[in-house]
Amino acid sequence: MPDDTRPLIRHHVDGKVGVITIDRPEKRNAMTYAMLAEFIQVVGRADDDPSTVALVITGVPGAFCAGTDLADLATVPGESRGLRGSAQERHKWWPLAQARKPTVCAIDGPAVGMGAEFTSQCDLRLASPNARFAWNFVHRGLVPDTGAGTWLLPRIVGLQPALRLLYTGAMIDADEALRLGYVLDVVSSDDLLPAAMELARAIATGSPHSLGLIKSLVQQGLTAAVGEHMERHTAAMVACFQSDDHREGVASFLEKRPAHFTGH
Repeated sequence: MPDDTRPLIRHHVDGKVGVITIDRPEKRNAMTYAMLAEFIQVVGRADDDPSTVALVITGVPGAFCAGTDLADLATVPGESRGLRGSAQERHKWWPLAQARKPTVCAIDGPAVGMGAEFTSQCDLRLASPNARFAWNFVHRGLVPDTGAGTWLLPRIVGLQPALRLLYTGAMIDADEALRLGYVLDVVSSDDLLPAAMELARAIATGSPHSLGLIKSLVQQGLTAAVGEHMERHTAAMVACFQSDDHREGVASFLEKRPAHFTGH
């Protein structure tokens, strides 16, 4: 029997990488309301941790997140099923996309419904051959439940491929996800987490100050006019030139040594 006392959302630190693991294998990591609230809080704490630079999001081996636990959902009458937050409380809808740190997702097993949405919220995605993806909300009388499927997914794979997935609710495998450009690579289950950690560690060698600005500029640039983007860009460049990280980056190059960035 599952241990009801164990944490279902685990967070640990490995060097400069924070690792968040969904741990409910008996339900393929399906999310209850309580788990979702815990997940949002853990992501927020991991993002605020000054000791790390990048985050890896994964599930226990063989599972990522099979979506909302419909048995848990059924305990709440339909007329009482409220939103998890207002439209302005974006961290409650997009905890991963709102994270300031770069995020790498390692998917081994089904990522369905809310689970697929979580993968869309991450910056970079790696999958094992066991990975499956489905935005099956039309079969539950819903729209994609975090809004990621209707905003982020078309920007990742293009309009028609996204609409096909959303309209049909079809399940795609890892190879199809790779063909669509939804995942960066498909690696064996045994190599999946090590590959995600290797990528996150490579990211974490960079300046945290620069990484946060790059993530913000790219995300906001998806919908900004060029003039608006360049206003933000020039402000970011000024902030970079005045930063300790920029001074350290130049000094480490001239002194032929690894940089020791502080994020300031």
